[in-house]
Amino acid sequence: MNGKFGSCYLSTDRIGCGETNHMKLGGADALLFDLGGVVIDIDFNRAFARWAEHASCDEALLRGRFSHDKAYKRHEIGEITADVYFGSLRASLGIDISNGQFLDGWNAIHVGEMPGISNLLARAAPRIPLYAFSNSNHAHELYWSKRFARALSHFKEVFVSSNIGLRKPDAEAFQFVVKAIGMPAERIVFFDDVLENVEGARSCRLRAVHVTSNSVVTNVLVPMVL
Repeated sequence: MNGKFGSCYLSTDRIGCGETNHMKLGGADALLFDLGGVVIDIDFNRAFARWAEHASCDEALLRGRFSHDKAYKRHEIGEITADVYFGSLRASLGIDISNGQFLDGWNAIHVGEMPGISNLLARAAPRIPLYAFSNSNHAHELYWSKRFARALSHFKEVFVSSNIGLRKPDAEAFQFVVKAIGMPAERIVFFDDVLENVEGARSCRLRAVHVTSNSVVTNVLVPMVL
């Protein structure tokens, strides 16, 4: 969804929008949320700024060199440790800073809770089971599981890519999560801010919502379960 949010309907594979202010949504048996960009506000520029400060170099240089490369993805499925990944970053970014300094920037990306999300989850949780599925890593999980414990407490389970060895948007990842939830995929509504993940979920028959602004989750949940 982009721009104006109007009357929206959920089919088994997509969200459509009309022009009124009321959302018409079919029933669901569970809600599944991405964390970064949906529950937790993320800003990767904060990592580049912190690393640049530690390395006494230009932040833009690091931003240009960074990519979601093979090492990044291996880290997200738990195949390599944070220290090994930071070694890869040291080479790809061309900076010589300590693992502790990398971790400082790595965790700095977490800005805070998305506005109003914790209260929204608290209102929804008694009415419908809530789950989360995040592409993340052990270092980040250690950080966000403590800092955002209040918001995360509303989820029956949080699936983390580095723990299950699978990551979005791969079909195997969604199939694993759907099986663990124990409900038909078409009865699970999934929220993610990354279009590739939304499309991956739809290909596995989940009813996926592309979160493009703070208002999207509210506009879907309030008419649906609140």
